[in-house]
Amino acid sequence: MPVYEYECQSCHHRFEKKQGFHDKPVDKCPRCGGKPRRVIHSAPVIFKGSGFYVTDSRKKPPDMGEVKEKPAEKKGKGKKK
Repeated sequence: MPVYEYECQSCHHRFEKKQGFHDKPVDKCPRCGGKPRRVIHSAPVIFKGSGFYVTDSRKKPPDMGEVKEKPAEKKGKGKKK
C-alpha cells in the first residue's frame, strides 16, 4: 500500500498515512482537526543498465599504436610478360 503525505492547511502539521488506492483521503488533521491536503512529490528517476550514458553508445576508436599492414601480394602463379 502506498504512503501519502498530508499537510494541514490550518496548523501546517505534516503527517503520513498508509492508504490503499481506493481509500478516501484524510479529512481531519490529527493535531488540530483542520482540513489537510495531500502533498504531491515528484517521482525519483533511477537509471539502471547500459545505454544511459554518452560513453555507452559510442564506438571505441581503433588503437593508435597498432598499425595494420596490407597483406602481401602473392607471387608466382601470375601471367608472365
